[in-house]
Amino acid sequence: MSQITTFEINEPLDMHLHLRDGEMLKLVGPLTSNTFSGALIMPNLVPPVTTKEAMLSYKERIKEACSGDDFEPYLTLFFKDDYSYEFLEDVKDDIIAIKLYPAGITTNSENGVSSMNIETLRPTLESMSKLGIPLCIHGETNGFVMDREKEFMPIYESIASNFPDLKIIMEHITTKDAVELLDKHENLHATVTLHHLLITLDDVAGGMLQPHLFCKPIAKRNEDKEALLNAALKAHPKLMFGSDSAPHPKHKKECCGCAAGVFTSPIILQVLTELFEENGALDNLNAFVSLNAQRIYNKKPIKKTIKLVKKDFIVPAIYEAHGENVVPMYAGEKLAWSIEN
Repeated sequence: MSQITTFEINEPLDMHLHLRDGEMLKLVGPLTSNTFSGALIMPNLVPPVTTKEAMLSYKERIKEACSGDDFEPYLTLFFKDDYSYEFLEDVKDDIIAIKLYPAGITTNSENGVSSMNIETLRPTLESMSKLGIPLCIHGETNGFVMDREKEFMPIYESIASNFPDLKIIMEHITTKDAVELLDKHENLHATVTLHHLLITLDDVAGGMLQPHLFCKPIAKRNEDKEALLNAALKAHPKLMFGSDSAPHPKHKKECCGCAAGVFTSPIILQVLTELFEENGALDNLNAFVSLNAQRIYNKKPIKKTIKLVKKDFIVPAIYEAHGENVVPMYAGEKLAWSIEN
């Protein structure tokens, strides 16, 4: 059997991405736009993106930061339980989804939802359902850290049952339970990250603490990783790639009170190609990283083909520009695939 030495990915999409703002945006934005056709951008800035004006302004800043590339940022709003139908009707053509955060559950989520009571959420969710606006959810409770996603499963089921016409995306799923839930409700979909396909909690804290692998939701057990990987390798039709790449400056990762987030943007396509190749699933990679998202969100991305070559790539120890810096996953390590420039 001849060895594969090149591989092409068409219209890659990252359906869960943090670009931050200001100088950090200028640093990390091009590290996505250079290799992706589009990305779904998280709204948890400070203050969060809750108005049409703030959203359109943020989109312009992203486009300016990524102006050298053919790239479409898909914008979201930060969920509020008092959005009016008229407001949502006005913004629906400018956004791809609305993102719900339980209050205080992750970075910059202090203004999130304080109660997951269905009746509290109903006005906004009914409007979204009627207008065809998808709901993205960071699905964790405030319980014991390893059980937070599992404890959120009944909430997903309740929302899915009460709003059957509402398209719901379980963001960055990390558990076997979440994978199994995908097939129980027609309106449930999910994203999964690169790092949750590769690591468990043991990789984060089983030996010396690895702060650049610390994220929320936290990496789980081996059986969870295997369930996620199996679904991704098969390109489960309701599962999309979403990196949750979350940049923090080095000094906020390598410190007491380490910030949560794994920065993967510069290595995503190289590592995914290697992962799918070694598992004999390269034929499914385009579906996982593009076609599923196009179908679920009904989007036609900018045409872009990324060619990967079997050539060693040494991951930079740090990315620095505009007075900011960020350390990537696998910093200083050698990858088997490179992106052809």
